[in-house]
Amino acid sequence: MKRREEKEQIVNDLIEDIQNSSHFYLADISGLNADETTQLRRQCFENDLKLTVVKNTLLKRAFDQMDFATEELEQILEGPTSVILTEKGNTPAKIIKDFRKTKEKPLLKGAYVEESIYIGDDKLEDLAKIKSKEELIGDLILQLQTPMNDVISSLKSGSHILAGVMKTLSEQEESNN
Repeated sequence: MKRREEKEQIVNDLIEDIQNSSHFYLADISGLNADETTQLRRQCFENDLKLTVVKNTLLKRAFDQMDFATEELEQILEGPTSVILTEKGNTPAKIIKDFRKTKEKPLLKGAYVEESIYIGDDKLEDLAKIKSKEELIGDLILQLQTPMNDVISSLKSGSHILAGVMKTLSEQEESNN
């Protein structure tokens, strides 16, 4: 009976974690040794990501209880699966890409990012390019600032020209008198 209660608690924790995260990735980290797994966990922790290794049956149960339309994701739940929970959609992809510069894993199985589902390791590059909400806002502010800066610059340089013209005119008047 206790075993069933433990599984139920794991499922409830998964549901809570997924619902409290904006995005999540499913990855295969099998084959990493203890040091490599620790490095990956450290990178996740430093970037405010939560990495959890789960049993596929428990993750499927969590998806079912959430009424989360995940047929595509459930189809890829074979073999070892780790869930990476995040608030920034592109951060896990960047970490996986960086980690794979020296190792073969982790492999991306799938992801739920910006209300879209991505299946397969070939989507890693696309996910790494997705801009976060903060990055998009920063780009928008930069684009709005550029015309304002041009206007301010023109006004400042115009005031110097106007002052120069006024000075020249006043000097001409003085010399004419």
